[in-house]
Amino acid sequence: MKENPKIILSFDLDFTLIDNREGIINSFYYALKKFNLPLIEKAEIVKMIGLPLDQMFAKVSKLEPSKLSTSFREYYSLKGIYQANLFHGAIEKLEELKNSFSLGIITSKKQEIAVKLLKFLEIDGYFDYIIGETDKIKSKTASELINYLFANYVGYKFVVIGDHPNDKELADMLKSPFIGVLTGNHTSEDLKIDGSSTVIILNSISDITPDLIYSLF
Repeated sequence: MKENPKIILSFDLDFTLIDNREGIINSFYYALKKFNLPLIEKAEIVKMIGLPLDQMFAKVSKLEPSKLSTSFREYYSLKGIYQANLFHGAIEKLEELKNSFSLGIITSKKQEIAVKLLKFLEIDGYFDYIIGETDKIKSKTASELINYLFANYVGYKFVVIGDHPNDKELADMLKSPFIGVLTGNHTSEDLKIDGSSTVIILNSISDITPDLIYSLF
């Protein structure tokens, strides 16, 4: 009988496992107001979620983005982080998948914020790694992140799960399958951008099953 491979499922956070529109929007407005900048429509902020903060702010102001990002985090770390909810059925799905696979998180959030949020939501214990932005890792597709995964998970096969084209790009860099979920702001066409990855599009993580994961290899 063929032995199942060692597999680690690498989840995005925003709009994949959690809905934190409220916290992000409020933090974004806090930063804009602090520098007396014009407010933008909520829908415009939501469309940018998933990008690094500096990239988000560079799209809406000529002010040094890092200043706005710092202000964003002032609010987010105190209040915005708690304005988030797990998607329906997320805990039950993590329980099911943890029985068969290792699980990880790769997010555009600052790593310390991501850890704090997962502890608040009481799901940090499900994950072998929680990787966010650090002084060394500036994005999901940073070479330092890719090298870390390959060095620390030798012999594992990766599956990347997320709602954003950046997650698909990460899957391409890892030469892994990609499961795109439609709980964010991107269409199935957005998530099937050119690349070498096998791609499956689902409505949400609730549609993921162990058999589906094994069928990718």
